[in-house]
Amino acid sequence: MSIYDLHVKTINGDEKSMDTYRGKVLVIVNTASKCGFTPQYKALQELYERYQPEGLEILGFPCNQFMSQEPGTEEAIKSFCELNYGVSFPMFAKVDVNGPKAHPLFTHLTNEAPGLLGSKAVKWNFTKFLVDRDGKAVERFSPNTDPKEMEETIQKLLQQ
Repeated sequence: MSIYDLHVKTINGDEKSMDTYRGKVLVIVNTASKCGFTPQYKALQELYERYQPEGLEILGFPCNQFMSQEPGTEEAIKSFCELNYGVSFPMFAKVDVNGPKAHPLFTHLTNEAPGLLGSKAVKWNFTKFLVDRDGKAVERFSPNTDPKEMEETIQKLLQQ
């Protein structure tokens, strides 16, 4: 199975095929509005503005699995992201990233890009998966990683 075989639901409730992003470099991140890492939205938006014309897409997936740090509705999340961080990259409906109800996208990503010591589980909000133009998850970045620290790797993938 390829990432492009999967479907996701946008924050507005529309079904979207991941095939839409074929040929793009992707940063896929599980997000939360009430997390210590929430200010990373700003750096993610800056990367998006800088590299989107070259083929970068950042896809945000709100998740409420970590200490209920994303309790709001999709509408509230969208409003929060736009008003507080000027987020213009695509945001999606809330998902689970771990466990029996984990969205197939995150099951796929965690299998392709395991974490430290081969761990499959997403450890916290703002875990970032970098996907190359062929749809392969090539690297996982921890929540502690500032999105700006991914810039060099993103640039390399965009040039391939």
